[in-house]
Amino acid sequence: MLAKRIIPCLDVKDGMTVKGTNFVNLRTAGDPVALGKAYSENGADELCFLDITASFEGRKTFTEMVSRVAQEINIPFTVGGGIQEIHDVERLLNAGADKVSINSAAIYNPSLIDEIARHFGSQVIVCAIDARQDPDGWHCYTKGGRQRQELGLFDWAHEVQERGAGEILFTSMDHDGVKQGFANEALAQLADNLSIPIIASGGAGQMHHFRDAFTLGHADAALAASVFHFGEIGIPQLKAYLQKENIVIRL
Repeated sequence: MLAKRIIPCLDVKDGMTVKGTNFVNLRTAGDPVALGKAYSENGADELCFLDITASFEGRKTFTEMVSRVAQEINIPFTVGGGIQEIHDVERLLNAGADKVSINSAAIYNPSLIDEIARHFGSQVIVCAIDARQDPDGWHCYTKGGRQRQELGLFDWAHEVQERGAGEILFTSMDHDGVKQGFANEALAQLADNLSIPIIASGGAGQMHHFRDAFTLGHADAALAASVFHFGEIGIPQLKAYLQKENIVIRL
């Protein structure tokens, strides 16, 4: 059995790490390079960096930061934000990223997934899906969770797999930052019906939430931000707990 992965996520705005609740109310959480290095040294399996203000200037700052992070860590890291075309992927991979995360751009231009897979291989693509459980079912949202798409979560997840995405990063917007646990039913539905790895995002508040994402949600990896950034959960302690709960994890 493959080991489950723990992935700290750093949302970067104007060169600093920030974190919000339900995609709003951002507060600063520190220098992303220093945080990335600390997570790498403390047992994180991978890192995820997202440029949440990907204007042209933001991209330049972000690319420089990716290069600095690459020099400080020795674990895989995924970067995303503002990726619209192959050139953006090339720029980030050249800066030292191992994978790229695409979200809104993939919904507006699904063939981008095929194109990246063709050029760089499926292992490079993490397709991020932000979704909310509306009265008429799970729907995808774009533009940082502001715009609903008439696109069902499960249909879209199946399509991105067929187009060549290597992993899916599923964030439940209702659970994001609330710290009440992951959307385990939806996670399990994704994991049980797809063959590519599913990364759980949105809802970590306690160690048992990670356990539940793996056991109830059948997730391959769990991503979290504020519980790590603000010292509420230490990664070594979390991994020791998960091992005691019979989760296969790299210590």
